[in-house]
Amino acid sequence: MTAPATTDAVRDTRLQRLLVVLGIVVLAFNLRPAATSVGPLLEEIRAGVPLGDFEAGLLTTLPVLCFALVGGAAPRLASWLGVHRVALLGLVLLAGCLWWRGQVHQGWLFLVLSFAALAGAAAANVLMPSLVKLHFPGHVGVLTAVYTTSMAIGLTLSSALSVPIAGAEGDVDYARGLGAWAVTAAIAILPWIGLIGHDLHEGRRTRSLGITAIARTRLGWAMAVAFGLQSLQAYAVFGWFAQMCRDAGYSAETAGVLLGVATGASIPLSLLIPILAGRLRDQRWLLTALIACYPIGYLGFLADPRPLGWLWALTIGVGCSTFPLVLTLIGLRSRTSEGTAALSGFTQSTGYLIAAVGPFGVGVLHAATGTWTVSILVLLALCVPLYLCGLYATRDRYVEDELAARG
Repeated sequence: MTAPATTDAVRDTRLQRLLVVLGIVVLAFNLRPAATSVGPLLEEIRAGVPLGDFEAGLLTTLPVLCFALVGGAAPRLASWLGVHRVALLGLVLLAGCLWWRGQVHQGWLFLVLSFAALAGAAAANVLMPSLVKLHFPGHVGVLTAVYTTSMAIGLTLSSALSVPIAGAEGDVDYARGLGAWAVTAAIAILPWIGLIGHDLHEGRRTRSLGITAIARTRLGWAMAVAFGLQSLQAYAVFGWFAQMCRDAGYSAETAGVLLGVATGASIPLSLLIPILAGRLRDQRWLLTALIACYPIGYLGFLADPRPLGWLWALTIGVGCSTFPLVLTLIGLRSRTSEGTAALSGFTQSTGYLIAAVGPFGVGVLHAATGTWTVSILVLLALCVPLYLCGLYATRDRYVEDELAARG
């Protein structure tokens, strides 16, 4: 099923639509490397900055904390400045701080710059569903597939290539491995310079629907909890799976490749899942198939991490592809771009607050027990509420209708 077109859509020429698609693709590519390039190089970063156990746990948690704290403000900021301008400013902040953090050797400054870079990504991240709804209201599934696939490619390349870019074993320069993604973010700025003209035509918009209104709906909370628990799983994997593989006996480069396998699984699925979800009235069977992959991957890794690490990484990665499904639902469960922005802001800001427990908690449990077993079992148990909230969110409904029913 495709969400109905609405009157607040932007009417673009063919050339403008191509520029919008290009801008969305390059922006999406750069939304994850700031976070996922850290995991494979965590040991080298801790030695070079340096960072203690607490700071390392905080570093792996920063993405979700930042997305939670900044994401909720993004729709309001976009109503003041314009959605395209906010996306451009987010990319400028991302590129500048990614480059700068590779040049510092103070732990607190490294964390501050990481937070600032992620803030730029967070603002753009929340606005992506709104941009799709604004420019392509009748093709939410297809355009969500385009940008989630680009996001998955950026995530996978940063996971798999950060260590090779940093250097060979024994001569690893983590600054080079992290700084490479500042270059891709800087390139992504270019098409957005041409897109800010859209905001001149729209002017300042007063939003009657905000995230506080979404907080009064069951659908809003179901979406937020599903998004949060899925992001908890994903960022725990991004932050710690490479280290789990290293502790299981894999080399740093192989561990990075295995993380790349986990993240790479989402590339074809990020293209397929939003299109399927957009054509279906009921996405429950799709949700069930994806969630079922988590226990296979987690239990398999616990039982025998070698030599089948690639298989467990692949199945965990398929489970993490619940993420593009939930992102697609943000556009499908709202009728207007305003509703999409509000639902996206509430879903992602609240969801990322929930998700913040994941990577930090995994690190704390590992430090307390000296093993990854307890952490993995907790992640496995959290799949149950993820599935239950997902079942509610996959039913055919709109958040505006729930608000109207409440008066």
